Amino acid sequence: MPIWEQCYPRETSTVCVDRYNHRGFYQKKGATMILYPTLEILNGKCVSLTRGRLDEPVIWHVDPVETARGFAAAGADWMHLTDMDGLRGEDGNDELIAEIIRAAGIPVQLGGGFRSRDAISRWIDKGAGRIVLGTMAVRDPDTVKEIAKYNPDQIVVAVDIFQGKLMTDGWRSQSAISPEDFVSAFDGVPLAGIIVTDIDADIEDSDGSLGVISGLAATTRQQVIARGTVRSVDDVARLKYIPNIAGTLIGRALLSKDVDLGAALEIARAAPEPTAPFE
Repeated sequence: MPIWEQCYPRETSTVCVDRYNHRGFYQKKGATMILYPTLEILNGKCVSLTRGRLDEPVIWHVDPVETARGFAAAGADWMHLTDMDGLRGEDGNDELIAEIIRAAGIPVQLGGGFRSRDAISRWIDKGAGRIVLGTMAVRDPDTVKEIAKYNPDQIVVAVDIFQGKLMTDGWRSQSAISPEDFVSAFDGVPLAGIIVTDIDADIEDSDGSLGVISGLAATTRQQVIARGTVRSVDDVARLKYIPNIAGTLIGRALLSKDVDLGAALEIARAAPEPTAPFE
């Protein structure tokens, strides 16, 4: 059975994947949500960025490899890793990223400036569980579709939105394509999902980001992974009730200790409470 037509049991839920006819395939009733503890690496250090600005990073004084191991020890099924130097076309973090992939003990979803088939193939060969493509997916969608069909369930498309516009080049350039049209172009492609970021709300307004992300999730046949929405465990609980939200990235809130990963995982994996029917 092809990987995109399998059903994976997860505790109290079943996630059914049908990449070619799957609107609403992610069953929210009793379903779990995947949390992706996230590291962003700049100059070999763990950082957080404000609206993607590489010149003013918040530096976290933690060991990236040990932090990745800690994600697995806490019970995470996946982690997300972004090579911020890769966004600038630099490869200074390659050795560290390869070490994280080897040592993490869980699959790594890797993003950061991928522009070629060779780079994608190289990191899949090095053990990356998934590759995240943003700018390349906007500029060369046909090639990305071909890559996804050759590597089903291993390619994720990033959708970064600022003031309703689709952004590229690490949030620095605006595309003429609408986010909705961009996402719909990948219907029927065996992606692992799409990561949606509302850049406006990346720092300040979690409620606003849920509005943008949930609106886009309602229009796509791909499962959606939210980014920039979790500042507390309550945000994890709220995401569980939004249709077609299959997961969320959590980075800054973990490193700042505003969110405990174990507690967040417990909420994400719990079956949603039943709601009363309308009379």
